[in-house]
Amino acid sequence: MFFRSDFMREINVNVITDVIEELCIKANKELPCDIENCLNKCAQNETNALSRSVLYDLQKNLEAAKEYNIPICQDTGMAVIFLEIGQDVHITGGNLYDAINEGVRRGYEKGLLRKSVVADPLNRINTNDNTPAVIHTNIVAGESVKITVAPKGFGSENMSGIKMLTPSHGRQGVVDAVIDIVKAASNNPCPPMVIGVGIGGDFEQCAYLAKKALCRSTEIRHSNPFYAELEKELLDKINELDIGPQGFGGITTAFAVNIETAPTHIAGLPVAVNIGCHVTRHITKEI
Repeated sequence: MFFRSDFMREINVNVITDVIEELCIKANKELPCDIENCLNKCAQNETNALSRSVLYDLQKNLEAAKEYNIPICQDTGMAVIFLEIGQDVHITGGNLYDAINEGVRRGYEKGLLRKSVVADPLNRINTNDNTPAVIHTNIVAGESVKITVAPKGFGSENMSGIKMLTPSHGRQGVVDAVIDIVKAASNNPCPPMVIGVGIGGDFEQCAYLAKKALCRSTEIRHSNPFYAELEKELLDKINELDIGPQGFGGITTAFAVNIETAPTHIAGLPVAVNIGCHVTRHITKEI
């Protein structure tokens, strides 16, 4: 399936289909280790007795999913695919996006995963195979393809938001915007949450950044100390809201806040918040 010429590496679309199928199943059945570590740590530290018992129940749910080889959440999400394609790669054998959707179809069929996608937003007819996926493609240096599958449930997705601030709002305006969105979300996204924040770009880019931020490990802080400190401040303020696990109060409303940024216009300060639930799922493989 792989061929390397003098100029570029060739990858057949069948390889990509197989990887997408595999990752769709694994992402829905295996919680990332960093999220599971957060859950375990918070279960030990939560001061509210009822909320602590909720966290223990979430731990038992993960154990049951492993034991019975079933999804960790009944909402197996809309398949969100992030591609990083090396500019020295040639995709052969068919259409790339068709191959990705075939992988999603196979993964959701073989994995016995719930199909939640409707073909039209108003007519609401289910496609019955969870396609089409939401696909984000970036061209990067190199001769490999990195694929991230991030199934996104809509209990949390529906509570996300975007605010088009102006530069005069500054840092405090960003903090207020994020806190307002999380506060309005309350218990609806099945907290504890992971909060992805996009700052900068334009209307659609900051939303993309917020979604991409959810795919970063909760154990990795922003490389810029300024934004790493902002992540910490936001996490502290969110955990002071007393929403807590499943809305029962306590100090564990969010596991982490991940921020991604981009250059923006002199007149703009877009801020997007994409909320992930306590099973913020994502898995990556490079071919």
